Amino acid sequence: MSSRPTTDTPPAVSRPHAVDTLSERRATEGAAKAHHFNAAGAALPTRATVEAVVSHLRREEEVGGYEAAASARDRVEAVYDSAAALIGARREEIAMFDSATTGLRVLVDALRIAPGSRILVSRSTYVSHALHLMSIARERGISLEILPVDGSRCVDLESLESLLAGGPPAIVSVAHIPTSSGIVEPAAQIGALVATHGGTFLLDATQSVGHLRTNVVDIGCDVLVTTGRKFLRGPRGTGFAYVKSDLVERLTPTAPDVRGSHWYAPLDWELDASARRFESWEASIAGRLGLGNALDEARARGVAPAEDWFVAQGDLLRRSLAEIPGTTVTDPGNPRSALVTFVIDGVAPADAVTALAERSVRVVSVPASHGQWDIGDRGVPSVVRASPHVYNDEADVAALLSAVAAVAGGGAA
Repeated sequence: MSSRPTTDTPPAVSRPHAVDTLSERRATEGAAKAHHFNAAGAALPTRATVEAVVSHLRREEEVGGYEAAASARDRVEAVYDSAAALIGARREEIAMFDSATTGLRVLVDALRIAPGSRILVSRSTYVSHALHLMSIARERGISLEILPVDGSRCVDLESLESLLAGGPPAIVSVAHIPTSSGIVEPAAQIGALVATHGGTFLLDATQSVGHLRTNVVDIGCDVLVTTGRKFLRGPRGTGFAYVKSDLVERLTPTAPDVRGSHWYAPLDWELDASARRFESWEASIAGRLGLGNALDEARARGVAPAEDWFVAQGDLLRRSLAEIPGTTVTDPGNPRSALVTFVIDGVAPADAVTALAERSVRVVSVPASHGQWDIGDRGVPSVVRASPHVYNDEADVAALLSAVAAVAGGGAA
Protein backbone atom coordinates (compact mmCIF):
# COMPACT_ATOMS: atom_id res chain seq x y z
CA MET A 1 0.00 0.00 0.00
CA SER A 2 1.30 3.44 -0.89
CA SER A 3 2.06 5.87 1.93
CA ARG A 4 1.15 8.73 -0.39
CA PRO A 5 -1.85 10.80 0.80
CA THR A 6 -4.96 10.78 -1.35
CA THR A 7 -7.69 13.33 -1.94
CA ASP A 8 -11.06 13.40 -3.66
CA THR A 9 -10.75 17.03 -4.77
CA PRO A 10 -10.63 17.21 -8.59
CA PRO A 11 -8.06 19.34 -10.38
CA ALA A 12 -9.20 22.63 -11.84
CA VAL A 13 -8.45 21.64 -15.44
CA SER A 14 -6.86 18.76 -17.30
CA ARG A 15 -3.15 18.80 -18.08
CA PRO A 16 -1.36 18.93 -21.41
CA HIS A 17 0.23 15.64 -22.47
CA ALA A 18 3.49 16.78 -24.07
CA VAL A 19 5.30 15.61 -20.93
CA ASP A 20 4.80 12.01 -19.83
CA THR A 21 4.05 12.62 -16.17
CA LEU A 22 3.29 8.97 -15.44
CA SER A 23 6.71 7.86 -16.68
CA GLU A 24 8.39 10.68 -14.78
CA ARG A 25 6.61 9.58 -11.60
CA ARG A 26 7.63 5.97 -12.10
CA ALA A 27 11.26 7.10 -12.40
CA THR A 28 11.06 9.22 -9.21
CA GLU A 29 11.08 7.49 -5.83
CA GLY A 30 9.94 10.57 -3.92
CA ALA A 31 6.90 11.19 -6.09
CA ALA A 32 4.97 8.51 -4.18
CA LYS A 33 5.94 9.83 -0.74
CA ALA A 34 4.33 13.27 -0.67
CA HIS A 35 3.05 16.09 -2.86
CA HIS A 36 6.35 17.83 -3.61
CA PHE A 37 6.02 21.39 -4.93
CA ASN A 38 9.51 22.69 -4.27
CA ALA A 39 11.31 22.34 -7.59
CA ALA A 40 12.47 25.96 -7.26
CA GLY A 41 14.30 24.96 -4.08
CA ALA A 42 15.43 21.41 -4.72
CA ALA A 43 13.48 19.14 -7.06
CA LEU A 44 13.15 15.39 -6.65
CA PRO A 45 15.86 13.52 -8.58
CA THR A 46 15.17 10.36 -10.54
CA ARG A 47 16.37 6.98 -9.36
CA ALA A 48 18.89 6.97 -12.20
CA THR A 49 20.41 10.24 -11.03
CA VAL A 50 20.65 8.97 -7.47
CA GLU A 51 22.22 5.72 -8.70
CA ALA A 52 24.83 7.67 -10.70
CA VAL A 53 25.88 9.38 -7.47
CA VAL A 54 25.71 6.39 -5.17
CA SER A 55 27.43 3.96 -7.51
CA HIS A 56 30.42 6.30 -7.80
CA LEU A 57 30.58 6.71 -4.04
CA ARG A 58 30.67 2.92 -3.77
CA ARG A 59 33.52 2.92 -6.28
CA GLU A 60 35.37 5.46 -4.12
CA GLU A 61 34.79 3.17 -1.15
CA GLU A 62 36.32 0.27 -3.04
CA VAL A 63 39.36 1.86 -4.69
CA GLY A 64 39.77 5.41 -3.36
CA GLY A 65 38.67 8.84 -4.56
CA TYR A 66 41.45 9.56 -7.04
CA GLU A 67 41.31 6.10 -8.54
CA ALA A 68 37.53 6.21 -8.87
CA ALA A 69 37.76 9.62 -10.54
CA ALA A 70 40.29 8.30 -13.04
CA SER A 71 37.99 5.43 -13.99
CA ALA A 72 35.11 7.87 -14.53
CA ARG A 73 37.10 10.46 -16.48
CA ASP A 74 35.28 9.98 -19.79
CA ARG A 75 31.87 10.18 -18.13
CA VAL A 76 32.84 13.35 -16.28
CA GLU A 77 34.07 14.89 -19.54
CA ALA A 78 30.71 14.05 -21.11
CA VAL A 79 28.97 16.25 -18.53
CA TYR A 80 30.51 19.32 -20.22
CA ASP A 81 29.05 18.20 -23.54
CA SER A 82 25.62 17.66 -21.98
CA ALA A 83 25.60 21.06 -20.29
CA ALA A 84 26.73 22.80 -23.46
CA ALA A 85 24.15 21.02 -25.60
CA LEU A 86 21.29 21.92 -23.26
CA ILE A 87 21.95 25.67 -23.47
CA GLY A 88 23.37 25.98 -26.99
CA ALA A 89 26.99 26.55 -25.97
CA ARG A 90 30.34 24.89 -26.72
CA ARG A 91 32.02 22.60 -24.22
CA GLU A 92 35.02 24.91 -23.84
CA GLU A 93 32.63 27.64 -22.66
CA ILE A 94 31.41 25.54 -19.72
CA ALA A 95 32.81 25.67 -16.18
CA MET A 96 31.62 23.43 -13.35
CA PHE A 97 30.94 24.79 -9.86
CA ASP A 98 29.46 23.59 -6.59
CA SER A 99 26.66 26.15 -6.81
CA ALA A 100 25.37 29.06 -8.85
CA THR A 101 26.41 31.41 -6.05
CA THR A 102 30.02 30.24 -6.28
CA GLY A 103 29.95 30.57 -10.05
CA LEU A 104 28.63 34.11 -9.94
CA ARG A 105 31.12 35.13 -7.28
CA VAL A 106 34.12 33.68 -9.13
CA LEU A 107 33.12 35.21 -12.46
CA VAL A 108 32.22 38.63 -11.08
CA ASP A 109 35.55 38.72 -9.28
CA ALA A 110 37.29 37.70 -12.51
CA LEU A 111 35.78 40.75 -14.22
CA ARG A 112 37.94 42.86 -11.88
CA ILE A 113 35.46 45.70 -11.91
CA ALA A 114 37.34 48.98 -11.58
CA PRO A 115 36.39 52.03 -9.52
CA GLY A 116 34.08 54.31 -11.46
CA SER A 117 32.48 51.41 -13.33
CA ARG A 118 28.74 50.82 -13.45
CA ILE A 119 26.77 47.73 -12.48
CA LEU A 120 23.11 47.71 -13.49
CA VAL A 121 21.08 45.07 -11.66
CA SER A 122 17.53 43.78 -11.90
CA ARG A 123 15.14 43.86 -8.96
CA SER A 124 14.89 40.11 -9.45
CA THR A 125 18.45 39.64 -8.12
CA TYR A 126 18.84 36.94 -5.47
CA VAL A 127 20.15 37.82 -2.00
CA SER A 128 23.56 36.11 -2.23
CA HIS A 129 24.45 37.78 -5.53
CA ALA A 130 23.04 41.12 -4.37
CA LEU A 131 25.16 41.05 -1.22
CA HIS A 132 28.29 40.34 -3.27
CA LEU A 133 27.56 43.18 -5.69
CA MET A 134 26.74 45.62 -2.89
CA SER A 135 29.97 44.72 -1.13
CA ILE A 136 32.04 45.26 -4.27
CA ALA A 137 30.31 48.57 -5.00
CA ARG A 138 30.84 49.84 -1.46
CA GLU A 139 34.49 48.85 -1.29
CA ARG A 140 35.58 49.96 -4.77
CA GLY A 141 33.57 53.09 -5.46
CA ILE A 142 31.48 51.40 -8.13
CA SER A 143 28.06 52.70 -9.15
CA LEU A 144 25.42 50.05 -8.40
CA GLU A 145 22.09 50.97 -9.97
CA ILE A 146 18.88 48.99 -9.52
CA LEU A 147 17.04 48.96 -12.82
CA PRO A 148 13.54 50.47 -13.06
CA VAL A 149 10.70 48.04 -13.68
CA ASP A 150 7.63 48.10 -15.85
CA GLY A 151 4.06 47.34 -14.83
CA SER A 152 4.83 43.63 -14.63
CA ARG A 153 7.84 44.22 -12.34
CA CYS A 154 10.22 43.17 -15.11
CA VAL A 155 13.18 45.28 -16.24
CA ASP A 156 11.86 48.33 -18.07
CA LEU A 157 13.58 48.10 -21.43
CA GLU A 158 13.30 51.78 -22.33
CA SER A 159 14.90 52.77 -19.04
CA LEU A 160 17.62 50.18 -19.52
CA GLU A 161 18.40 51.50 -22.99
CA SER A 162 18.60 55.03 -21.67
CA LEU A 163 20.96 54.01 -18.87
CA LEU A 164 23.16 52.02 -21.22
CA ALA A 165 23.38 54.92 -23.66
CA GLY A 166 24.08 57.46 -20.92
CA GLY A 167 27.45 56.30 -19.69
CA PRO A 168 30.45 54.00 -20.19
CA PRO A 169 29.83 50.32 -20.95
CA ALA A 170 28.12 48.68 -18.00
CA ILE A 171 27.88 45.26 -16.46
CA VAL A 172 24.22 44.25 -16.49
CA SER A 173 23.24 41.48 -14.09
CA VAL A 174 19.75 39.98 -14.24
CA ALA A 175 18.04 37.01 -12.58
CA HIS A 176 15.96 35.32 -15.27
CA ILE A 177 13.32 34.35 -12.69
CA PRO A 178 13.52 35.67 -9.12
CA THR A 179 13.26 33.45 -6.07
CA SER A 180 10.31 35.48 -4.83
CA SER A 181 7.86 35.54 -7.75
CA GLY A 182 7.09 33.88 -11.05
CA ILE A 183 8.00 36.76 -13.36
CA VAL A 184 10.31 36.05 -16.29
CA GLU A 185 12.71 38.80 -17.29
CA PRO A 186 12.91 39.63 -21.03
CA ALA A 187 16.39 38.15 -21.27
CA ALA A 188 16.76 38.19 -25.05
CA GLN A 189 15.70 41.83 -25.33
CA ILE A 190 18.10 42.74 -22.54
CA GLY A 191 20.87 40.85 -24.30
CA ALA A 192 20.27 42.75 -27.54
CA LEU A 193 20.40 46.12 -25.75
CA VAL A 194 23.57 45.29 -23.85
CA ALA A 195 25.27 44.08 -27.02
CA THR A 196 24.32 47.28 -28.84
CA HIS A 197 25.91 49.45 -26.16
CA GLY A 198 29.02 47.35 -25.55
CA GLY A 199 28.29 46.06 -22.06
CA THR A 200 28.64 42.68 -20.37
CA PHE A 201 25.47 40.72 -19.66
CA LEU A 202 25.36 38.24 -16.75
CA LEU A 203 22.27 36.05 -16.48
CA ASP A 204 21.43 34.20 -13.29
CA ALA A 205 19.48 31.29 -14.77
CA THR A 206 19.21 29.37 -11.53
CA GLN A 207 15.42 29.11 -11.81
CA SER A 208 15.19 28.81 -15.59
CA VAL A 209 17.59 26.15 -16.92
CA GLY A 210 15.55 22.97 -17.22
CA HIS A 211 12.40 25.06 -16.87
CA LEU A 212 12.37 27.47 -19.82
CA ARG A 213 14.26 27.89 -23.08
CA THR A 214 17.72 29.15 -22.16
CA ASN A 215 19.71 29.08 -25.39
CA VAL A 216 22.66 31.40 -24.79
CA VAL A 217 22.94 32.41 -28.44
CA ASP A 218 19.28 33.41 -28.61
CA ILE A 219 19.51 35.24 -25.29
CA GLY A 220 22.79 36.96 -26.13
CA CYS A 221 24.27 36.75 -22.65
CA ASP A 222 28.00 36.80 -21.99
CA VAL A 223 27.69 34.72 -18.83
CA LEU A 224 24.99 32.31 -17.70
CA VAL A 225 25.10 30.60 -14.33
CA THR A 226 22.80 27.89 -12.98
CA THR A 227 22.51 25.23 -10.31
CA GLY A 228 21.91 21.51 -10.56
CA ARG A 229 19.42 21.00 -7.76
CA LYS A 230 16.40 22.98 -8.98
CA PHE A 231 14.60 22.42 -12.27
CA LEU A 232 17.43 20.25 -13.59
CA ARG A 233 16.71 17.72 -10.81
CA GLY A 234 20.40 17.13 -10.16
CA PRO A 235 22.22 16.68 -6.83
CA ARG A 236 22.81 19.50 -4.40
CA GLY A 237 26.34 20.87 -4.52
CA THR A 238 26.43 21.03 -8.31
CA GLY A 239 26.14 23.80 -10.87
CA PHE A 240 27.73 25.16 -14.00
CA ALA A 241 28.36 28.35 -15.90
CA TYR A 242 28.62 29.39 -19.52
CA VAL A 243 31.21 32.03 -20.35
CA LYS A 244 31.25 33.29 -23.91
CA SER A 245 34.50 32.32 -25.60
CA ASP A 246 35.74 35.84 -26.32
CA LEU A 247 35.09 36.79 -22.68
CA VAL A 248 36.96 33.75 -21.37
CA GLU A 249 40.06 35.04 -23.10
CA ARG A 250 39.78 38.40 -21.30
CA LEU A 251 39.07 37.18 -17.78
CA THR A 252 41.54 35.89 -15.22
CA PRO A 253 40.44 34.32 -11.94
CA THR A 254 41.48 36.15 -8.79
CA ALA A 255 42.53 32.84 -7.24
CA PRO A 256 43.99 30.58 -9.98
CA ASP A 257 43.80 26.91 -9.11
CA VAL A 258 45.66 23.83 -10.28
CA ARG A 259 42.46 22.66 -11.99
CA GLY A 260 42.59 25.48 -14.54
CA SER A 261 46.21 26.59 -14.45
CA HIS A 262 49.69 25.28 -15.16
CA TRP A 263 52.53 26.49 -12.89
CA TYR A 264 55.52 26.22 -15.21
CA ALA A 265 58.13 28.53 -13.61
CA PRO A 266 58.92 29.77 -10.10
CA LEU A 267 56.99 32.99 -10.60
CA ASP A 268 54.81 32.32 -13.61
CA TRP A 269 51.85 30.22 -14.70
CA GLU A 270 49.44 29.92 -17.60
CA LEU A 271 45.67 29.56 -17.58
CA ASP A 272 43.64 26.94 -19.37
CA ALA A 273 42.29 28.32 -22.64
CA SER A 274 38.75 27.21 -21.77
CA ALA A 275 36.29 28.23 -19.07
CA ARG A 276 37.86 25.61 -16.84
CA ARG A 277 40.32 28.30 -15.82
CA PHE A 278 37.63 29.35 -13.30
CA GLU A 279 37.23 25.92 -11.70
CA SER A 280 38.73 24.45 -8.53
CA TRP A 281 40.44 21.08 -8.32
CA GLU A 282 38.36 19.67 -5.49
CA ALA A 283 34.84 18.67 -6.43
CA SER A 284 32.28 15.94 -5.89
CA ILE A 285 32.85 13.59 -8.82
CA ALA A 286 29.78 11.63 -7.73
CA GLY A 287 27.73 14.82 -7.79
CA ARG A 288 28.96 15.72 -11.27
CA LEU A 289 28.04 12.30 -12.58
CA GLY A 290 24.58 12.75 -11.09
CA LEU A 291 24.34 16.17 -12.71
CA GLY A 292 25.32 14.64 -16.04
CA ASN A 293 22.50 12.14 -15.79
CA ALA A 294 20.04 14.90 -14.89
CA LEU A 295 21.21 17.00 -17.84
CA ASP A 296 20.73 14.09 -20.21
CA GLU A 297 17.25 13.50 -18.84
CA ALA A 298 16.37 17.18 -19.36
CA ARG A 299 17.59 16.97 -22.95
CA ALA A 300 15.61 13.78 -23.56
CA ARG A 301 12.50 15.40 -22.10
CA GLY A 302 12.86 18.27 -24.55
CA VAL A 303 13.30 21.93 -23.69
CA ALA A 304 10.27 23.17 -25.64
CA PRO A 305 7.76 20.53 -24.41
CA ALA A 306 8.98 21.02 -20.86
CA GLU A 307 8.56 24.80 -21.06
CA ASP A 308 5.04 24.42 -22.41
CA TRP A 309 4.19 22.05 -19.58
CA PHE A 310 5.70 24.27 -16.89
CA VAL A 311 3.95 27.41 -18.12
CA ALA A 312 0.61 25.57 -18.27
CA GLN A 313 1.02 24.29 -14.72
CA GLY A 314 1.92 27.74 -13.45
CA ASP A 315 -1.19 29.18 -15.09
CA LEU A 316 -3.31 26.40 -13.60
CA LEU A 317 -2.02 26.92 -10.08
CA ARG A 318 -2.41 30.69 -10.17
CA ARG A 319 -5.98 30.50 -11.43
CA SER A 320 -6.93 27.80 -8.96
CA LEU A 321 -5.28 29.39 -5.93
CA ALA A 322 -6.91 32.73 -6.73
CA GLU A 323 -10.32 31.04 -6.49
CA ILE A 324 -9.74 29.88 -2.90
CA PRO A 325 -11.30 32.34 -0.42
CA GLY A 326 -8.69 34.00 1.78
CA THR A 327 -5.83 33.25 -0.64
CA THR A 328 -4.04 35.86 -2.73
CA VAL A 329 -1.61 35.13 -5.55
CA THR A 330 1.30 37.56 -5.22
CA ASP A 331 3.02 37.11 -8.58
CA PRO A 332 2.90 40.46 -10.36
CA GLY A 333 1.97 40.96 -14.00
CA ASN A 334 1.21 37.95 -16.17
CA PRO A 335 3.97 35.43 -15.33
CA ARG A 336 4.95 32.71 -17.78
CA SER A 337 6.64 30.26 -15.42
CA ALA A 338 5.89 27.45 -12.99
CA LEU A 339 7.09 29.40 -9.95
CA VAL A 340 3.95 30.50 -8.09
CA THR A 341 3.76 32.66 -4.95
CA PHE A 342 0.81 33.40 -2.71
CA VAL A 343 -0.27 34.36 0.81
CA ILE A 344 -3.10 33.17 3.02
CA ASP A 345 -5.04 35.74 5.03
CA GLY A 346 -4.14 35.70 8.70
CA VAL A 347 -1.51 32.96 8.34
CA ALA A 348 2.18 33.78 8.30
CA PRO A 349 3.82 32.09 5.28
CA ALA A 350 6.20 30.10 7.48
CA ASP A 351 3.22 28.80 9.47
CA ALA A 352 1.36 28.03 6.25
CA VAL A 353 4.31 25.95 5.07
CA THR A 354 4.21 23.96 8.32
CA ALA A 355 0.46 23.46 8.08
CA LEU A 356 0.72 22.30 4.48
CA ALA A 357 3.56 19.95 5.34
CA GLU A 358 1.29 18.32 7.93
CA ARG A 359 -0.94 17.48 4.96
CA SER A 360 2.06 16.07 3.04
CA VAL A 361 2.22 19.10 0.72
CA ARG A 362 5.75 20.45 0.43
CA VAL A 363 6.22 24.11 -0.35
CA VAL A 364 8.51 26.82 1.09
CA SER A 365 8.26 30.37 2.33
CA VAL A 366 10.43 33.15 0.90
CA PRO A 367 11.05 36.16 3.18
CA ALA A 368 11.74 39.68 1.99
CA SER A 369 15.32 39.23 3.22
CA HIS A 370 15.85 36.93 0.24
CA GLY A 371 14.61 39.52 -2.23
CA GLN A 372 14.67 43.04 -0.80
CA TRP A 373 14.69 44.60 -4.26
CA ASP A 374 11.62 42.57 -5.24
CA ILE A 375 9.12 41.62 -2.52
CA GLY A 376 10.81 43.94 -0.03
CA ASP A 377 10.28 46.80 -2.45
CA ARG A 378 6.64 45.76 -2.81
CA GLY A 379 6.14 45.83 0.96
CA VAL A 380 5.48 42.09 1.12
CA PRO A 381 7.18 40.59 4.19
CA SER A 382 7.05 36.98 2.98
CA VAL A 383 5.30 34.66 0.52
CA VAL A 384 4.53 30.98 0.15
CA ARG A 385 6.12 29.51 -2.97
CA ALA A 386 4.88 26.46 -4.87
CA SER A 387 6.85 25.13 -7.84
CA PRO A 388 5.76 21.93 -9.63
CA HIS A 389 7.86 19.61 -11.73
CA VAL A 390 7.08 16.96 -14.31
CA TYR A 391 6.48 14.29 -11.64
CA ASN A 392 3.49 16.24 -10.23
CA ASP A 393 0.16 14.78 -11.41
CA GLU A 394 -3.49 15.79 -11.07
CA ALA A 395 -3.72 14.28 -7.59
CA ASP A 396 -0.77 16.39 -6.45
CA VAL A 397 -2.43 19.56 -7.72
CA ALA A 398 -5.71 18.60 -6.10
CA ALA A 399 -3.96 17.90 -2.80
CA LEU A 400 -2.20 21.27 -2.88
CA LEU A 401 -5.44 23.15 -3.56
CA SER A 402 -7.36 21.18 -0.95
CA ALA A 403 -4.69 21.76 1.68
CA VAL A 404 -4.47 25.50 0.96
CA ALA A 405 -8.27 25.75 1.18
CA ALA A 406 -8.21 23.95 4.53
CA VAL A 407 -5.50 26.23 5.95
CA ALA A 408 -7.22 29.32 4.58
CA GLY A 409 -10.47 28.16 6.17
CA GLY A 410 -8.84 27.48 9.53
CA GLY A 411 -9.24 23.71 9.18
CA ALA A 412 -7.39 21.28 11.41
CA ALA A 413 -4.47 19.25 10.12
